[in-house]
Order: sequence, then structure tokens, then C-alpha cells
Amino acid sequence: MKWVNVAMAPDQLTAEMWCELLRNEGIPAMVRASDAVSFLGVSPKAARVMVAEDRRDDAVAVLQREMGQTVKIEPP
Repeated sequence: MKWVNVAMAPDQLTAEMWCELLRNEGIPAMVRASDAVSFLGVSPKAARVMVAEDRRDDAVAVLQREMGQTVKIEPP
């Protein structure tokens, strides 16, 4: 499965919540590993949300529906 960036969250915790939202909609999602610094706890820095390439459009629709203008969609 190829993963692509879909959105930039303001911090790791928000990215994790967005991933959970997408997973609950049946869309495989994860926080980009290099953006999550787990050995230091939750990172306060921006983190990218990644989804399966073939579900990117679905993910964008879900994030925009649920989060409105608070979500920064990454260009394809």
C-alpha cells in the first residue's frame, strides 16, 4: 500500500485524533513517523497525516466535513 500526505495537523495529538476519525470511517491513516517523537512524549510540533493513496479523496472529504476550515489539506 502506498501512503500519501493528506493534511498537516498543528501538533501530534491533533494528528492522532484526525487519524482516529479517518479510521472510524474505514480509511487507513497514520501519523508520519518522522513527525512523531514518541520517546519524548507527544510532540507539540506540526505533524502530517498520511492515508492510503487510493483513499486520499475520501479522507479529504471526511476531514473537511468534520473539521471544516481548521484542517490544512496538503496538495496532492
